Amino acid sequence: MITLKSRAWAPPLLLAALLALPALLVRPAMAAPADPAEQTVEALDNGLLAILHAGAAAGQAGRARAIGPVVDRAFDLPLMTRLAVGPQWLGISAYDQAGLIAAFRAVTIAQYAHNFDGFSGQRFAVTGPVETRGLDRLVRTVLSSPGDGPEQLGYRLRENGGQWRIIDVYFRNGISQLSTRRSDFAEVLAKGGAPALIAHLGQLAANPK
Repeated sequence: MITLKSRAWAPPLLLAALLALPALLVRPAMAAPADPAEQTVEALDNGLLAILHAGAAAGQAGRARAIGPVVDRAFDLPLMTRLAVGPQWLGISAYDQAGLIAAFRAVTIAQYAHNFDGFSGQRFAVTGPVETRGLDRLVRTVLSSPGDGPEQLGYRLRENGGQWRIIDVYFRNGISQLSTRRSDFAEVLAKGGAPALIAHLGQLAANPK
């Protein structure tokens, strides 16, 4: 045991170390920082909870204004639009590409504002560790709502400009939102090209489901 008497003859450096021991022993361990991909998903979840609490009082337009900046930070909307359009993207003019990205953004925001329109005890939780899938990461979550079964949601993220952003959402049974949109987009593009798809997306944004 180290006593006060024994400290009197300890060399200065040793004495300083001995005096610091109690502080080192009681200092709490620092929590490991959350995975940056997980942080992106949690920020989206927090934004969705905010518009749930805003509810009917905010209206569709108010909830859309609130969730818009959250969507911009969480999703890589340009990449998602390009992937949803597929190989035809390269044959579309820059003007129409910009129009498609803007329309895709409007649909994404409108659907979140429509579907998250009132709080009734919903909770989000990340389940399990973040998985690495090649260049991407997969974050699994669950949405719990009183009276309903838990909704499993998965988010695929990719790093862009130092930020991890969502590029696909997987619903129950692993249904890819991107694959569903690609099928829908292909049919519209085949009939009327990019202008028809922009108009189609505009209708979806005006009448979200």
